[in-house]
Amino acid sequence: MTLRSESRLERLVHHGVFVVTSEIVPPRSADADAVTLQARELVGYADAVNVTDNPTARAHMSAVAGVALTAAAGVEPVLQVTGRDRNRLAITGDLLGAWALGARNVLCLTGDPPSGGDHPDAAGVYDISTVDMVRLAAGLREGRLLSGATIESPPSYFIGVADLPLEANYSFDRLEAKIDAGADFVQTQIVFDADAFGQWAEQARDRGIFERAFVLAGVAVPRSANAARYLEEHVRGVVVPGAVIARLEDAGPDAADEGVRIAVELAARMKTTPGVAGIHVMGLGHTENVRPVVEGAGLLPRPAIAA
Repeated sequence: MTLRSESRLERLVHHGVFVVTSEIVPPRSADADAVTLQARELVGYADAVNVTDNPTARAHMSAVAGVALTAAAGVEPVLQVTGRDRNRLAITGDLLGAWALGARNVLCLTGDPPSGGDHPDAAGVYDISTVDMVRLAAGLREGRLLSGATIESPPSYFIGVADLPLEANYSFDRLEAKIDAGADFVQTQIVFDADAFGQWAEQARDRGIFERAFVLAGVAVPRSANAARYLEEHVRGVVVPGAVIARLEDAGPDAADEGVRIAVELAARMKTTPGVAGIHVMGLGHTENVRPVVEGAGLLPRPAIAA
């Protein structure tokens, strides 16, 4: 794989560092401090931080604004962009603007359907597919728009996509199409079943996935048995083994602490899975959950600079 962007995150993975990414959820308000405080929680714990884009199809502060605030707080941002809310003109504008404000990484997503959010009558745009969005971002690195027009001072993003490796009837076809279009890294859905993920990783190695893209495994802290059940029932691609549910139930009032231990164990397993380049730690609305996972998994200190 070729180093193609100005991303510090990309430099780290190219130098073989097992990276840590996390995420920030911009508020349902115009309060800049709400982003800054989340970002400061992650300084020194995450190598880069996703800034989410209207997650679960609910209106939040824009991800582009969140990028600027996150970068100012001292963390490299990953701009999330969904095709749900904007057409190719708006996506191009956001990519250009976010680069100017400090983004060096982008995660291209379809987005949750509007029907499940707080504006269920909103029209989903879906002007271009996620594969086309990746192609757009990759073309921008060459100064080329989807229209074929050229621009000066183009952004050279480290381009990421999401994947659902434990989804029922999983096929590698969609992931491979995203990589063919120019994706450089992959952040997976939350993994609770390390054995099943290991089987997926074996197949990914056989298909050469790890040679073509950097894969970061999703890790999250389940704060209770009910929270874990909710994730499995309502979040596409999440599989929670019965043993995980039992541990959380047995922990009783200490379930949140047990959830941290579960996440630490999973992070350690991902670190020893050949081919996996890092983890994406999701706080599920609780940024303070990320720090004990990174520390407990022995992933501190984070490298100050790429070697």
